[in-house]
Amino acid sequence: MDDKALIPHLFRTEYRNIVSVLSYLFGIQHIQVAEDLVSDTFLTATEHWSLHGVPDNPTAWLYTVAKNKTRNYLKRNTLFEKQLSPELRYTAEKAEELDLDLSHKNIADSQLAMMFTICNPVNSTEAQVALALNLLCGFGTQEIADAFLTNKEVIYKRLSRAKEKLKESNIRIEQPTLTEINERLNTVLTALYLLFSEGYYSTSRDTTLRKDLCAEAMRLCALLLDNDITCKPPVHALLALMCFHASRFDARVNEQGESILYQDQDVALWNRELIARGTYFLNAASIGTAVTRYHLEAGIAYWHTQKEDTAEKWENILSLYNDLLIREYSPIAALNRTFALSKAHGKEVAIAEAEKLKLTTNPFYYSLLGNLYTGIDNRKALQHFETAANLTTSAADKATLQRTIARLLENQ
Repeated sequence: MDDKALIPHLFRTEYRNIVSVLSYLFGIQHIQVAEDLVSDTFLTATEHWSLHGVPDNPTAWLYTVAKNKTRNYLKRNTLFEKQLSPELRYTAEKAEELDLDLSHKNIADSQLAMMFTICNPVNSTEAQVALALNLLCGFGTQEIADAFLTNKEVIYKRLSRAKEKLKESNIRIEQPTLTEINERLNTVLTALYLLFSEGYYSTSRDTTLRKDLCAEAMRLCALLLDNDITCKPPVHALLALMCFHASRFDARVNEQGESILYQDQDVALWNRELIARGTYFLNAASIGTAVTRYHLEAGIAYWHTQKEDTAEKWENILSLYNDLLIREYSPIAALNRTFALSKAHGKEVAIAEAEKLKLTTNPFYYSLLGNLYTGIDNRKALQHFETAANLTTSAADKATLQRTIARLLENQ
C-alpha cells in the first residue's frame, strides 16, 4: 500500500479501535474527548510522516502517540479529572504510569461494550446505524452522508443528538450482562442488519463504499461470535445471511453500475468461499429450537446461491417466505415471495398474488409485474416497466429498466 493510501486506511481501521478503548476508559460523558485525542493523533501522524517518512510499524507508532497524548491530557486537564469516576481520578493522578491497553483483547472487549451502548433504544435505529458507522467503523461525517444520500450537516446533527441522548440517559459503557444480552441483542442485530442493508441495497453508485458498509457489518457480527456470551444462534444466522448476500455482490452490478437481475447474473462471479462460510454459519445457527427472521432469510439466501434452477429450490424458497411472512410480515418480503411463487407454480398464479399487494408507489412492484407479464401479455409488461422507470429514483435501476423495455420492444 502506498504512503498516500496508508493514513486513510489506518484511520478507518485504527481510529475505531483507539476511540473504543478511550471511550470504554473515560465513559460516555467524555466520548468527545476520546474522539479529539484520536483525531489529534492522526493529525500528528500526517504532519510527522510527511516530513520524516512512514515508520516501520505505523500502527505501533499511532498507539504510542495516542498513549502519550492521553497521559498529557490527564496531567494538564484538572477540570476533566474532577469529572471522572473515583477509580479513573486515581488513574489521572498517576498519569505517568498509565499504560493504555491497546491489546487485541481489550480492543475487542471495548468494541463489544460500545456496540451494546450505541445500540440502545433511547435512540432510533437510524441514529444507531449512524453512530455505529462513526464510532465502530471509523466512517467520517461525509462518508456517512454519502451512504444515507443526504448532506454532511444532517449527519452531523444526527450524530450529535444521538451522543447527547446517550449522555443524558447516563448510559454506561461496560461489558453487557446476560440479562442485557437477552434484552438488547435483537436491537444490536437489527442495527447490524440495517448497516449491511444500507450497503447491499444502497442506491449510491459508489461500489467501494457499498462494499465497505457490508464488510463493516460482517466484521461487527463476527466480533459478536468471538465472544462466548454473545455467540448465539441468531448471530450465526445473521452472519450466514450476510455471507450469502455478499457472495453475489460482484454479479449484481455491471461495469456501468447498472443492476443485473438474479436470473441474468453470471454465476462464475459468485464468491464460492463466502458461500461456504455462509453454509458453515447457517449450520451453526441450527443449534437449539429458536427460529428467527435471520434463520429464515439466511435459508432463502442460501437457496439463491444454488445455481441449479430446480423445483426443489423454489419450493424451499417459497416455504421459507411463507414462514417469514407469518412470523414478521412486510410488503417487500411479500413482493419477493411472488417471484418464488412464479418459479414454483407459474406466472399466472404469481400475478394474481402480486396484484393483491397494490404497492402502487413502489417501483419494484411494477418491475416484478413487468417480469411476470412478459411472455403472457407484453403490452401490459411494457406498461409496468415504464411505470417502474418513472417511479424509481435510482439512475442505475432506471438504466436497467430502460434496457429491459428496449429488449421487449425489439421482440414484439
